[in-house]
Amino acid sequence: MIKSDDRRAALLVQLADYVLAEGLSASSLRPLAKAAQISDRMLLYYFKDKADIITAILDLISGRLVTLLSEQTDGTLLPLEQLRPRLAAILFADTLWPYMRLWLEIAGLSAKGDPLFRDVGERMGRGFFTWGASQLDGMTPEARERDAAQLLISIEGMLLLKSIGLDDVCQKAY
Repeated sequence: MIKSDDRRAALLVQLADYVLAEGLSASSLRPLAKAAQISDRMLLYYFKDKADIITAILDLISGRLVTLLSEQTDGTLLPLEQLRPRLAAILFADTLWPYMRLWLEIAGLSAKGDPLFRDVGERMGRGFFTWGASQLDGMTPEARERDAAQLLISIEGMLLLKSIGLDDVCQKAY
């Protein structure tokens, strides 16, 4: 790794922290540069363009989330009925709520037709689907995929309901 790669990685950490705290709506080039304590021109020295910056930030954040999830699970494969409430409790805790709030923002931008966020969102969603399948105890690969799809759908539904203040409804689901 050369010096500029080290600097780029350090910038990404600062930028990811900023986006988790402030969201994507506050992520135009100047505020991102300010958060990284460099000029917007220097930021573009390390990244091709704003799309490259946002993609790199969201990839880092996605990796952080997978690491946090893996740290809070013990590797024991569980049936869907046991994994869903455990995962919901982890994801909807205050410490991980910034990640969930950001995920909702990505979904909203994707729904508006933004191709960057549609691409990034699809990759992140498929990554979560794959992670969920790896956590599930199923007799066959097909059964694990079916349960992973149900897990993703139910967690996403609970996320949406929690975001609009229906935490009590979510609690009834697990």
